[in-house]
Amino acid sequence: MSDGHGLSRRYFLRAGALAAAVLAGIGAKAAPRIAAADIDALMARMTLAEKLGQLVQARGERNDTGPHVPAGSEADVRAARVGSFLSVYGAETTRRLQRIAVEETRLGIPLLFADDVIHGFRTIFPVPLGEAASFDPAAAERAARIAAIEATANGLHWTYAPMVDMARDPRWGRVVEGAGEDVELACRFAEARVRGFQGRRLSDPDAMLATAKHFVAYGAVEGGRDYDVADVSARRLAEYHYPPFRAALAAGAGSVMVAFNEVNGVPMHANRELLRDVLRGEWHFDGLIVSDYTGIRELVAHGVAANDLDAGVLAMEAGVDVDMVSAIYTGALPAAIDEGRLDVGLVDAAVRRVLQAKAALGLFENPYRNCDPVRARRETLRREHRMVARDLARKSFVLLQNEGQLLPLPKTLRTVAVVGPLADDRRSMLGSWAPTGVAADAVTPREGIAAALGSAARVLHGAGGEAALAAARAADAVILCIGEDWDMSGEARSRVLLDLAPDQQALADAILALGKPVATVVFAGRPLTIGKLAARAPAILWAWYPGVEAGSALADILFGDVSPSGRLPISMPRHVGQIPVHYDHRSTGRPASETERNSAKYVDAPRTPLYPFGHGLGYSAVRYEALQLSSERISADDTLEVGFWIANEGRYVIEEVVQLYLRDDIASTTRPVKALKRFARIPLAPGERKHVRFTLGSSDFELLDKNLAPIVEAGSFTLLVGGSSATVLEGRFIIAGDRGGGRRFGGCDDAVHAFGAQ
Repeated sequence: MSDGHGLSRRYFLRAGALAAAVLAGIGAKAAPRIAAADIDALMARMTLAEKLGQLVQARGERNDTGPHVPAGSEADVRAARVGSFLSVYGAETTRRLQRIAVEETRLGIPLLFADDVIHGFRTIFPVPLGEAASFDPAAAERAARIAAIEATANGLHWTYAPMVDMARDPRWGRVVEGAGEDVELACRFAEARVRGFQGRRLSDPDAMLATAKHFVAYGAVEGGRDYDVADVSARRLAEYHYPPFRAALAAGAGSVMVAFNEVNGVPMHANRELLRDVLRGEWHFDGLIVSDYTGIRELVAHGVAANDLDAGVLAMEAGVDVDMVSAIYTGALPAAIDEGRLDVGLVDAAVRRVLQAKAALGLFENPYRNCDPVRARRETLRREHRMVARDLARKSFVLLQNEGQLLPLPKTLRTVAVVGPLADDRRSMLGSWAPTGVAADAVTPREGIAAALGSAARVLHGAGGEAALAAARAADAVILCIGEDWDMSGEARSRVLLDLAPDQQALADAILALGKPVATVVFAGRPLTIGKLAARAPAILWAWYPGVEAGSALADILFGDVSPSGRLPISMPRHVGQIPVHYDHRSTGRPASETERNSAKYVDAPRTPLYPFGHGLGYSAVRYEALQLSSERISADDTLEVGFWIANEGRYVIEEVVQLYLRDDIASTTRPVKALKRFARIPLAPGERKHVRFTLGSSDFELLDKNLAPIVEAGSFTLLVGGSSATVLEGRFIIAGDRGGGRRFGGCDDAVHAFGAQ
């Protein structure tokens, strides 16, 4: 091989031999990773066209039989016009394209294959908002680990998850993809999912590059309208929107996706201040920044670019490395460079980051690492994976109310009606963002309940109308399955009204009027306004979209094999007019008061949500008692030990989600009335009493001062403990002496990321 083909060619030929050995069952140790000097040498041999090709992400297509590679894609790979693919997967397909890239191009640089592996690849777990309802980051990490194992076995290297956007407006359909309204909860789930996707080392064959998205303030769009404007203060960015990104980056996320929206007048795909100055500069992030789908071209529609050339220059100068689908970088940037409008050094820096990502993923050593059909068959939809999905689904269900202890239902029932439009809707069990899921894999509520009751009971079914009513009349108990179908939540699914559909409300009213025991199960990707239902239904279980094991997990809960333990990660409003309603609101000069007319409240409805953040019932009541603090007075650098007792006062084995909140009573800037600082799932046997202990440190007591600098201020603090944000125990302590911090922006962690430091 002549040196004119580039230094990298030798790496790729060696990698091909290694891959062949592995596929043949012959063990081989991975060669050393390509060094920085090798990347320098490779770049020195690249033409401008080859460099720009590395920044292009081409689009795949999906149909009922799986991914499809559009016509012309192979020719683009041969011509080095593509560096990565979106929505192209499958061991055979990716191997074919990878072989062209490695063996039929001048430099042989391998491809990256990316897709939206949001809450599972083929084994679909509860939607992210449902996962967050588990208050169990470790379980979410296991789910992401399984998703990565399956996705990498099927040819993928890169996922566009986790979504860490903060949102307090359930009209926005993409709340389904996040972790809810609380910063602490969002941070813990962000870092857990990154760890799950990326595993121990990115170079491991079952690790995939994680992407924190969408930077930034996408969840703050006006009116809850997807893609719309976000107008947020620097304080709101620092205190609310930045922290989950910082947590994800501190956990090692190798990629960040740019948001569709503008922030304070500047579209994010052209926002140099936030991408280069904050993300790259102040946070020292040196991983990949990828556009959202056609996001660069949309700068024209935003009105800040006159044409593709303007858009490409703005995006590259802002710091966007990879152009997803628009193909503007290859089409417009050569002219921009020729005309002196763009510094080619910016292109070189972006290309270097793409090559570093490929090196970190081990693709220089083995470009075919994810192209083994045998591994794909072995690792996809394994029974063990489904069991993990079932466990997480059980933890995600939130029992909102249970009047008269209607639940759990006895398994001695002889006739059960499982009715409603979602009772046997296989596709809706997977949720709105499961593009690699297969509806046939899902267990529906009807199927799960029938399996749990066995042949001794009759399970009647009717999707709606007279068939559902007839089944309900003939049954000993009714399980009513209503809510949103899979296509009502998610991207571009913003809603003005959050009520149940009129026909569903009418069906619920008619069935509840029969006087039968009725357990109502609501499937949805967001909070809904269910005040009418809540006023009549004795038992309501919020099931989100639970994934492939939906029906089995649901039966486990309904019949008492497992007590529900999910908690709301987002408040449920009484009316759309309350939005945004969230537990961590600020005090005002005239706080809401039942007796004071001129206070921050409504005249036609309560200010409070229908169900608050953190709310959820189990089958046993839990008593909280004996809150103790290690000291009533500490310095700003001290830690504080917080202890209390919880007791299971019922006859069921339960898991209680204990929650600790903090309020800074007097501060130099306004503070939330309470903010979640710690949570834990505590198993309790019937009658068991356990001591719970948390440790708080200076970062928990910090606030951002008037200049957005972190500081711990002297003064009084209140601790609040309970099973929801409607806490039951309180204690107070004093911090003596201020302490300034070193971070400019608020966050869960100091996030400094270097590629490959996994």
